[in-house]
Amino acid sequence: MPAINTTPHTLPVALTIAGSDSSGGAGIQADLKTFQALGVFGMSAITAVTVQNTQKVFAVHEVPSQIVHDQIRCLFDDIPIDAVKIGMVSSVPLIEAIAAALANVSRPPVVLDPVMVSKSGYALLNADARQALTAKLFPLAEVVTPNILEAETLIGSKISTEEEMRVAARKILSLGARKVVVKGGHLSGAPATDILFDGATFQALTAPRIATTNTHGTGCTFSSAIAAHLALGFPFFEAVQKAKTYVTGAIAHALSIGQGHGPTHHFFDLYARAGLGVTR
Repeated sequence: MPAINTTPHTLPVALTIAGSDSSGGAGIQADLKTFQALGVFGMSAITAVTVQNTQKVFAVHEVPSQIVHDQIRCLFDDIPIDAVKIGMVSSVPLIEAIAAALANVSRPPVVLDPVMVSKSGYALLNADARQALTAKLFPLAEVVTPNILEAETLIGSKISTEEEMRVAARKILSLGARKVVVKGGHLSGAPATDILFDGATFQALTAPRIATTNTHGTGCTFSSAIAAHLALGFPFFEAVQKAKTYVTGAIAHALSIGQGHGPTHHFFDLYARAGLGVTR
């Protein structure tokens, strides 16, 4: 009988603070799958429970802000955390609770995905919470990852070119974050180009545009992949490049589940290496 290996193996640890997606393609579920796929142990503080499927979001029920605060603090009190990802935070009390919880800990890199509206048009950030988001959470963020529509809301003007994405990146950094990724997936054109900016250097990151409607959870997956790679010790530009490669692969192997926008395949690489085919 072979000896049992009792040597402890420590994985980097990442915490996601976000809403739960009952269809499993976005939110907390996407974040935890992404962390595990990339070799990072995932933990969660749930901000809301949603009623949703691949077609639309029907309702959102917020978790009490004190419970959200205490989920975060109890984890930091017990476990070294290497990165934090913040996703859906829909109200001022939730934003204030998260800011208070993170303000008084030894804070690792924080990746903030400013989720505002679902693909089906459901408002996931209350109108009165937008100012609180920038005032309270941007200063705590190492990286913010708005898509074009979110960036337009943050800066108050339209974005239709890569140069305008660069202008937006500068303006978004002035709101308090240290680094920004303006995601270009909503712009027309064959390649999908993101603009990265660390306050000194711009970098354009381009990937093929994949013809699929199964893109549910891509924003959550991308931001959590950035957080995972920061937890693994990669610097900003390399972390985002690796996250882009990962999410592009997940989209290329997306799953046709449901009657709307199906999810990306978070474990596509692991399945391929294990010789497991995907039939959906």
